[in-house]
Amino acid sequence: MSPSPEIRVLRHELLNQVNHIVGYAELILEDLADGAGPADPDLVDGLGDVRAAGKEVLAVVTALLDPAGDGFDPAALTAALADPLERVLSRAGEVARLVPEDAVEPLGRIASAASRARALAGGAAAPPAAGAGPAERPNERVDRADPVEGPEGPSSENRGLVLVVDDDAANRDVLARRLGRLGYAVCEAENGRRALELMAARPVDLVLLDLNMPDLDGYAVLEARQADAHLRDIPTIMISASADMPSVVRCIEMGAEDHLGKPFDPVLLEARVGACLEKKRLRDQERALLATVSRQAEALAEWNTTLEARVSEQIEELGRMARLRRFLSPQLADLVVSKGDEGVLSTHRRDIAVLFVDLSGFTSFSETSEPEDVMAVLREFHEELGRLVAEFEATVGFFAGDGMMVFFKDPLPCAEPADRAVRMAVAMRERLGGLAGQWRKRGHDLGFAIGVAYGYATLGEMGFEGRFEYGVIGSVVNLAARLCDRAEPGQILISARAKAAVEDAADLEEVGDVALKGFHAPVRAFNVVGLRALP
Repeated sequence: MSPSPEIRVLRHELLNQVNHIVGYAELILEDLADGAGPADPDLVDGLGDVRAAGKEVLAVVTALLDPAGDGFDPAALTAALADPLERVLSRAGEVARLVPEDAVEPLGRIASAASRARALAGGAAAPPAAGAGPAERPNERVDRADPVEGPEGPSSENRGLVLVVDDDAANRDVLARRLGRLGYAVCEAENGRRALELMAARPVDLVLLDLNMPDLDGYAVLEARQADAHLRDIPTIMISASADMPSVVRCIEMGAEDHLGKPFDPVLLEARVGACLEKKRLRDQERALLATVSRQAEALAEWNTTLEARVSEQIEELGRMARLRRFLSPQLADLVVSKGDEGVLSTHRRDIAVLFVDLSGFTSFSETSEPEDVMAVLREFHEELGRLVAEFEATVGFFAGDGMMVFFKDPLPCAEPADRAVRMAVAMRERLGGLAGQWRKRGHDLGFAIGVAYGYATLGEMGFEGRFEYGVIGSVVNLAARLCDRAEPGQILISARAKAAVEDAADLEEVGDVALKGFHAPVRAFNVVGLRALP
């Protein structure tokens, strides 16, 4: 059965007044309970009686004004409401002198609501009660857009912004105070048109929407919200005195999350608001995650468009590195690849330090020993030399079975190439000396000799297809090789120019002029006794 228009309107108006009475009484009582000291017992008892009388009014209105009924008995309604409304007025008057200053206005609204309810129950077209409409609050916008916080200010939990929409200023005020106590920020609108403006302009998290309003009612707001993709996901809870089943069903079908009747239960309001905001939070997280996934998918698609080219470039670079490592030292190969320019291999001239090391006695050892013993000695010799080459960043010129030539300052630059060569030679003597002792224990009479020279040479790529090397040519190479040949086992001989470069860092003794194969005149040589301690 369709609700009777007369009953529906009267019921709606009376329930609004009950919402004011019960809502403000509960808020004042909660403020007193949260105060620093104990509240006046007479004040607490008086407000408790006001709340109880207001709930009696609610019970009468619910029982006698059935929206689905055919009518009601005005005389019975007036008689039933007379006593509880009188109690509201009398008790409100009694405690008026006891309430704190900030509770004077809410208490006045209680009295105004009781007066208006009594007029409505008696059939009079009562004017808006004092404190119930915008005329009684000239300094406050009824469609307040600026968020209002609770008594303690903005919540540290950032619980959300709630838009309260109701044409009754007192209803908005009760809801705003209640939500503020729960830690929510609140903005207000007095009709549906203003509500839609605020929803479009502000980051509203939840709407509490009245149903019966002038200038776009709650149904029209729900319809406009569903039609706007930007507003559709803002959860909406209906709070209305029109709690008949057809109205509730219609609101839910139009997209409302929930429906609460007036006067609302504070506990139920808190639970419904919290649940709606949690659902919105999860939905927002899901939307943000989907947006992130979408962006990542776009980035992946863009990356895939160039993947083949990148893989091809990397394969080419790896192949180039592999080819270079076959013919060049690791440092030189890395340098060429990192620069992306093989011009470093072009022929050029530079002053460098050259070091030769050779196993003395190796020829006779290899002639009289088993191949396995020879390979074991060479493996140990090469492993130790390899560690020293990496440690001192030397470039390998050539590598023979029982000897090696390395040089410094090209292609890897270094400030003092002769100093580095001599330090590497001393390190070789220390480490190869230990190996020589082990070899002697195994019956192998092997030693080593080292020669170092410093001077200019010509360097660059040499060889043929399939076998390129980075070579060095010049008298400095021959001089280092002949000094190595001339050195006694365990001795390090260096040239005069190398001696001039390292004499402040090493203890040297002059060997004198020595005749070297391939040199027309004797060459002055020096023996490296050891390194001096760094200052």
